[in-house]
Amino acid sequence: MKKNVGTLDRIIRVIIAIVFGYLYFAKIITGAWGIVLLMLGLIFLFTAIVGHCALYVPFGISTCTKKDRDKKE
Repeated sequence: MKKNVGTLDRIIRVIIAIVFGYLYFAKIITGAWGIVLLMLGLIFLFTAIVGHCALYVPFGISTCTKKDRDKKE
């Protein structure tokens, strides 16, 4: 998989995942909406770790800079 998620995008995704997790585990948002938020948070976290977002591919979006793509992980 080719990377298409840049460093800033990854940081934002991790922050969003943390916020969603907090909202769920602090029982601020519960029920079906809470589970949906938790799943979205997990997806954001996974795409941040992997560096690839499948939803970006059909639209040709990439937030990577040349430096991000060349970085070895």
